[in-house]
Amino acid sequence: MDAHDHHDHHGHDKHAGHDPEMFRRKFWLSLALTVPVVVTSEMVMDWFGYSLDFPGISWVGPVLGSVVFFYGGWPFLVGAVREVRDRAPGMMLLISMAITVAYVASLATAVDVFDLDFWWELAALVTIMLLGHWQEMKAIGQAQGALAALAALLPDEAELVTGERKSIDELRPGDVLLVRSGGRVPADGRIVEGAAELDESMITGESRPVPRGTGDRVVAGTVATDSSIRVRVEAVGEDTALAGIQRLVAQAQESSGRAQVLADRFAALLFYIATAAAAVTFVAWWALGDADQAVVRTVTVLVIACPHALGLAIPLVIALSTAVSARAGILVKDRLALERMRTVDAVLFDKTGTLTKGAHKVTGVAGGEDVLSLAAGVEADSEHPLAKAIVAAADRPAQASNFRSLPGRGVQASINSIEYAVGGPALLRELGARVPDDLARKAEEWAERGAAVLHLIRLGTGEPEVRGAFALEDEVRPEARQAIAELRESGVRKIAMITGDARAVADSVGAQLGLDEVFAEVLPADKDRTVADLQSRGHTVAMVGDGVNDAPALARADVGIAIGAGTDVAIESAGVVLASSDPRGVAGVIRLSRASYRKMIQNLGWAAGYNILAIPLAAGVLAWAGITLSPAIGAVLMSASTIIVALNAQLLRKVHLTP
Repeated sequence: MDAHDHHDHHGHDKHAGHDPEMFRRKFWLSLALTVPVVVTSEMVMDWFGYSLDFPGISWVGPVLGSVVFFYGGWPFLVGAVREVRDRAPGMMLLISMAITVAYVASLATAVDVFDLDFWWELAALVTIMLLGHWQEMKAIGQAQGALAALAALLPDEAELVTGERKSIDELRPGDVLLVRSGGRVPADGRIVEGAAELDESMITGESRPVPRGTGDRVVAGTVATDSSIRVRVEAVGEDTALAGIQRLVAQAQESSGRAQVLADRFAALLFYIATAAAAVTFVAWWALGDADQAVVRTVTVLVIACPHALGLAIPLVIALSTAVSARAGILVKDRLALERMRTVDAVLFDKTGTLTKGAHKVTGVAGGEDVLSLAAGVEADSEHPLAKAIVAAADRPAQASNFRSLPGRGVQASINSIEYAVGGPALLRELGARVPDDLARKAEEWAERGAAVLHLIRLGTGEPEVRGAFALEDEVRPEARQAIAELRESGVRKIAMITGDARAVADSVGAQLGLDEVFAEVLPADKDRTVADLQSRGHTVAMVGDGVNDAPALARADVGIAIGAGTDVAIESAGVVLASSDPRGVAGVIRLSRASYRKMIQNLGWAAGYNILAIPLAAGVLAWAGITLSPAIGAVLMSASTIIVALNAQLLRKVHLTP
């Protein structure tokens, strides 16, 4: 049974009324009703040596227990019917059998047919199961959240060149839009007037703004960083690239890695064992001529199979592991993702914002001593990310005036009445400026390793003079190397990087970090396919990213891990979120997954072992020796089993997730 089937199997869809809010409401009300049932139980009073007596006390259990059974137990009864119909017995059927037997036996006791008071056991079982399923349901609805975050990238309105404003839904192909500096492109189209550098990192993963001019195609959701442009709309709605990414996210989430739910597997096995044991018990005692014992022993077998510990084994470990991880800055959104993380043998990192800081830094300066100060003065009034990096690198930027932006090429300003410009290859070509040999060699060396290269050019009446050159690179996170080392120590076989950046940039980062494989110049759909390709090679893949372009790959991967400083889309598409931007958290998730899995196996082993021993005793296999297991003793053992499972799960608090 896979994750998707598991949810459907349990009736976990909002159309059926099964949503987190429903389980939350049912849990709290059932808990409120369970407390008086437990407190007024004769069995519990005997255990703890106290007594209560008031008019109508004998009706507390039957009345409140019946309410809990029908109100709180209804989702399980519906799920049991579905499991029977689908011929796939599991936890829901086992829970339903247990609460139904407990209810019928208690009801029969209320009318003096039996002496088996299970009202408190019934109410406690229903309440505990509601708590576990409420926690489980919190992860449902993830796909809708991711798609909503994608849609939020688009502005609500678009401005036409005529000055008219339209909502996005009203746009039609052929409309000409004005996209102001700093504004988002509302729809796919082509530039008909103007030029600007567009930040396309949210869509393509390219870390540097890309120059776009007349005739170039632009994509909805990208940002014009330095100038206004006019765009003729070519695609709207479902035809846009952003809508295509939305579809990829939805498809990938539907077909993401499948994992069986351990509790369901054990519950299915326990169902068959309990049913067979109950049938054999009834027939055996009936054949011995003891009809009363046949009924009592059969009821005891079924009641003792109540999956208290089994029901808590998984939800309690998950609840504790998510709490422990949250304190370490690791937010677990999908319990199945956490379970799968222990088997991950390939980790695929996005580059920009994940292994690197996503912000450029000046890593090389060539020319005279004053070139950095002069360039910073020219760039001081620019909002361009590369300009900000140059200004940040200079101790004292020169005082400049008459600043002018040269869209798609660079900037220009006056310093001490001398005109200077700073820009890249496009500006050099436009000015016809010749780069001195020493600067040209340096620039070529920088470009080969993937750095962006800008030049400082002195302008005048004569030929433009190239005074200096600067290398700017997306800085590798200092903790990235330790993250890679920790993953290798944990047994991850392949550590790779995927990016929309140029091959030279990607290879440079890959070489610095010693990665096994680098995928460069990759579009969103290709990221999705790259993950699928790694999976087809037999790898269990964890994808780590922070951008919109990572969303389909995050959803496709066996485990999607979003860097918390990233976008809402990446976070919504992932099963695990690192609240910080520290990639070392990935190894922490693996440690948590393995520790959680060990606790799950231990708890399930105890829960199953308890039943293996208790069911034969409940059936009366040692009755010939005078050893029988009464329902009351069975209830004590069930309580003890639950306590052991709870205490064992608490040991998760000792797991260290951070370096």
